[in-house]
Amino acid sequence: MFDSTTRTVVVVGAQWGDEGKGKLVDVLAEKADWVVRYQGGANAGHTVHIGDTSFVLHQIPSGILHPGVRCAIGNGVVMDPETLFTEVDELIADGVDVEGRLYVSERAHLVMPYHKLVDKASAASKAIGTTGRGIGPAYEDKVARRGVRVLDLRNPARLHDLVTAGVERANAQLERSGSEVRASVGETLEVLNALSPRLLALADDVGLCVHRAMKSGAAVLLEGAQGSMLDIDHGTYPFVTSSNTTVGGAATGVGISPMSLQCALGVVKAYTTRVGHGPLPTEFAEPLQTQVRTLGHEFGATTGRARRCGWFDGVVVRYAARVNGLTALAITKLDVLDTLDELLVCTGYRIDGEVHTEFPADLQLLEHAEPVYETMPGWRQSTQDARTLGELPAAARAYLDRLEQLCETPVAYVSVGTRRDQIIGVHAVTA
Repeated sequence: MFDSTTRTVVVVGAQWGDEGKGKLVDVLAEKADWVVRYQGGANAGHTVHIGDTSFVLHQIPSGILHPGVRCAIGNGVVMDPETLFTEVDELIADGVDVEGRLYVSERAHLVMPYHKLVDKASAASKAIGTTGRGIGPAYEDKVARRGVRVLDLRNPARLHDLVTAGVERANAQLERSGSEVRASVGETLEVLNALSPRLLALADDVGLCVHRAMKSGAAVLLEGAQGSMLDIDHGTYPFVTSSNTTVGGAATGVGISPMSLQCALGVVKAYTTRVGHGPLPTEFAEPLQTQVRTLGHEFGATTGRARRCGWFDGVVVRYAARVNGLTALAITKLDVLDTLDELLVCTGYRIDGEVHTEFPADLQLLEHAEPVYETMPGWRQSTQDARTLGELPAAARAYLDRLEQLCETPVAYVSVGTRRDQIIGVHAVTA
């Protein structure tokens, strides 16, 4: 993916998240100099398997597992400092050298303890099916221009005023929601004061750092969190996250020019999943739902919640390819389909007797939409040992070819297992 002319690559989920972005970032980071997270927060859960060890990274970029790669958390992320340092300490305990390799944008907003209390008590959050990690309330404060940023930790008086006002607002919301819990100014400041020295030691102007790295010719990998269909503007609103998960959010979430983005790799599963509420047009019925969920170990890395599973939706991924300007696709979890006799692929939605091939903005249309399917034969043999396209069964190659056609985007990678080495590089794709 990186070559002499392509030095800045964005990795973005092209479904509803959980597509396997962490593994792709881990694989690509081997040739990267910088890996930068550009949105989301601790609601992300990127799982990377190295040998017999599994790492679940919620805020730290997956590139941290490669010695010498510098990692940064951009201004577009709302960061929970408590979970950040829990993650750092776990990495250190597992022998990962983090020292001098992790940067945090001084402009990044903080998820405060009171944000998490409000999130868990919010009826709206429960209806949407959020993770309860305080992400939405933190972004609300950011947009309302009343958030707490990393740089505010340098000014104790300003920090005290911001926290006091934030706690007062949170307690009013908690009271209205009927919750008996309350936030405390003293306890909140105690948490921040304890973590401030470690956090400020990592704080920097990440946008400037990355800009200088790009000017020097460094290979920069930008890592998104949730999938494109959870984008606040372009996703299945209101069942979305609170940030721009698409490629457009990468530049603003790091602090670099969008003109510097050279390649966009869209990660998709060979089928479709989503966590929580909201439309999933191709959702499986039982017993196939439980079968694929079990085969794919489809449980959230952050929440442990069972993921809803369905057939591959070409309408969704083609839409994501257009919105993101995808250069290439990475197809993950092909091996999960190894035992199925036949596969269905969604090519459109039949709504009120008319076939739609573009994803609608109005979710009410999806409530009575009937997926239009093509049926393809399964391959009924393991793909997990394949390391080249030619080693895949003919039916598996035909399936990948059809996905490529439907999504109007070339396939660059195919993952056939959880380990680092279980991946096929199909062909190089550049901007």
